[in-house]
Amino acid sequence: MNGVDPGRLDDQQLIKELETIHRTRHSTLLHGSSDALRAHNDRMAELEGEYLRRHPRRSVAGGRTRAGARERGTTST
Repeated sequence: MNGVDPGRLDDQQLIKELETIHRTRHSTLLHGSSDALRAHNDRMAELEGEYLRRHPRRSVAGGRTRAGARERGTTST
């Protein structure tokens, strides 16, 4: 594992780590080595898993569901 065990981070630290890893995702995908991308995937899964463990009842925006996506696809502008 790279970095601090996500379970040892307080909520503020966990959010900061998630913000950082999401910000660097695109660059790692486009320009990172296979090993770097694998490490990034693993770390992101650890951090996101910890967030979901702590917040199983987080609010979900209706537009971020399958039904919401289908509804967006049928509306005209």
